[in-house]
Amino acid sequence: MADTAPPLPRGKRRKRGEEPAPQAGPALAAPHRLTLGQRIKRDRVMLLLTLPGLLYFIVFHYVPLLGYVVAFQDYQPYLGYMHSVWVGFANFTAAFSEPAFWSATFNTLEIALVQLVFFFPIPIALALLLNSIASDRIRRFVQSVVYLPHFIGWVIIVSIFQQILGGAGVLPDFLGGLGLPRYDMMSDPDAFPWLLTLQVAWKDAGWGTIIILAALLNIDRQQYEAAAIDGAGPRRRLWHVTLPGIAPVLILLLILNLGQILSVGFEQILLQRDAVGPDAGEVLDTYVYYHGIKDNDWGVAAAVGLVKAVIGTALVLGANKFAHRLGHEGVYRGADR
Repeated sequence: MADTAPPLPRGKRRKRGEEPAPQAGPALAAPHRLTLGQRIKRDRVMLLLTLPGLLYFIVFHYVPLLGYVVAFQDYQPYLGYMHSVWVGFANFTAAFSEPAFWSATFNTLEIALVQLVFFFPIPIALALLLNSIASDRIRRFVQSVVYLPHFIGWVIIVSIFQQILGGAGVLPDFLGGLGLPRYDMMSDPDAFPWLLTLQVAWKDAGWGTIIILAALLNIDRQQYEAAAIDGAGPRRRLWHVTLPGIAPVLILLLILNLGQILSVGFEQILLQRDAVGPDAGEVLDTYVYYHGIKDNDWGVAAAVGLVKAVIGTALVLGANKFAHRLGHEGVYRGADR
């Protein structure tokens, strides 16, 4: 066998057992990296298309963030931002020392947890059922029916539930007709989180299937065919093909829901708060409304809103980091990916 080791310099000899140094191969050509100006010129059409959306978020979401300066002021509307007295963290101290704030926080977390556990899986199950309907005509009809409640206002939805579950509703009358105690779910503080979850599920379960159905359509049909040829039944195809195929979207939705965990709805709860009382019906959103707008305590209300925003942002970043550790992309791609 011919010796292909590189020659040693003159005057040096290779020791016995010494492996020859690997011979350097031809250098790979470095990929050509476009400059920032070249990338802007290349993607100018896409950048122009995103410009309206970018302006919307800047004007209506980022610029209003400057208003959080009220959280550090004894804000008076007739004095404005520039002339209101600067009080530092006094508004935060006042909010944290008030029992009503912690009661609202507990109620918010309780409602959010119930909705996360019991409402979040409903659109997933409904989307899987819709996707299993073979007839396109029937599937589109069912989709249209389940989408409609999303466009109904909370006033009407609460009125419908009042007519069914309220003290003079259909269910108490039915129970009374059977000789059972009449049960008014609309004024039961213990049932309030479950009532809210039931209303949200009725209103938004169908609407929540849109993204999941889109994710289901992106799964390669050949994977189902290959699984069926290998003998996989419907349950195994669901477990090994469908759920892994929509897992990135489910993780994305879960992360976004965690970011909104302290915002469990305002109008829906405001309409029913007085029926169960503030002890059970007060959440952070209604706390901000009653203590900020009605009591003219703008600084405390802004402080509570800022706390909500910080906690929501921290939950999104933490959940996104955890998704990266599990090998998923999450809401955005990490710098190390």
